[in-house]
Amino acid sequence: MKFFLIILFIFISVCPVKAKDIFVSEGISIKHAVELSDPGSRIIIKKGYYKESGIIITKPLQIIGEGYPEIDAMEQGEIFTVRCDNVTIKGLKLSNCGYSSMKDFAALKIENSRFCKIESNKLQNNSFGIYLAGSKQCEVSSNEIISNAVSENFSGNGIHLWKCDSIKIRDNYITGHRDGIYFEFVTNSKVQNNRSEKNIRYGLHFMFSNYDDYENNIFKNNGAGVAVMYTRFIKMTGNRFEENWGASSYGLLLKDISDALIQHNTFYKNTTGLYSEGGTRINIFNNTFSDNGWASKILGNCTDDTIKYNNFIGNTFDISTNSSRNVNLFSENYWDKYSGYDLNKDGTGDVPFRPVSMFSLIVEETPESLFLLRSFVVELLDMAEKVVPVFIPETLIDEKPRMQELQGTK
Repeated sequence: MKFFLIILFIFISVCPVKAKDIFVSEGISIKHAVELSDPGSRIIIKKGYYKESGIIITKPLQIIGEGYPEIDAMEQGEIFTVRCDNVTIKGLKLSNCGYSSMKDFAALKIENSRFCKIESNKLQNNSFGIYLAGSKQCEVSSNEIISNAVSENFSGNGIHLWKCDSIKIRDNYITGHRDGIYFEFVTNSKVQNNRSEKNIRYGLHFMFSNYDDYENNIFKNNGAGVAVMYTRFIKMTGNRFEENWGASSYGLLLKDISDALIQHNTFYKNTTGLYSEGGTRINIFNNTFSDNGWASKILGNCTDDTIKYNNFIGNTFDISTNSSRNVNLFSENYWDKYSGYDLNKDGTGDVPFRPVSMFSLIVEETPESLFLLRSFVVELLDMAEKVVPVFIPETLIDEKPRMQELQGTK
């Protein structure tokens, strides 16, 4: 080992033209190569297998893998810890950082840094995959982040951000972690074109994170779906929430959210497509809800929300609520259960539509009654309630139901 380090040092000293390219192959320590490098150097790691952890980066560097060299932490803790601006880590396979109940071990952690890029890496069997804390203007892109965790208590998140600003998370694949993507106190950031599936809890989970955009992501078959909590001024557009099934599972759970845009998303085959509690001034436009148990549950403490231009197709229940009052606007949606008519052929039904069924209220109060679904008694109750509404919210009504499925939604 000492012989290789001496040769490496002589190479750096004698060849100034190549001083910024340092090559590491099996048998040479990556940690020592980092320590010997000058700021701005490029460390190229050759294909191979490296048992290392605790590599701390405190100077601007590019660390590039050739042929995805594997760096195995052997359950000994973090592999890379970045504490410097302008660091790029690309093309590596990072595995087995281990779990600790005292510290959040991550394969790759960035602390209080700016302008870092983490791209095209493969992470396997780590507690936390990529962890950013107190960082700004960084990018995490095109990484494959896979874990085999079986319990929330002994696992971490695939991509975890805490107290960050202006971060881009794009084109990543995340599976098998506690939460696929986790945001807390994160602002002005974008999550684009990621696929987060089969995670133990949430595909995406964020709290206290304002002015963020989530675009064109797929959140599929996660334990509890996606959760958005205690947040303002968010945009969720063009996403797919699919096959999130379970008693406490949702395509998208909103809690105490205000001033948000939920547009051009698809909610497909979820127990509940969209669940909103304490939502205020949320615009829910141009989405498609299809083949869900409940397309949407909007509780009575949601106010001033607007639900327009959406398609509701093949859901067991389209809208459910726990209140007899409604202060939200439902208008110009397409409901496949609507049986009205359009005499003037303007595309809008001539009679209003009440999307809350009597039976959905019964199920809300007594879940065990669900076994009566599609029985003649239920159909009779719903028919009677539509003729003379008594129990369903009188003001929860779409005055302008569309006659045909709306185009331009996802």
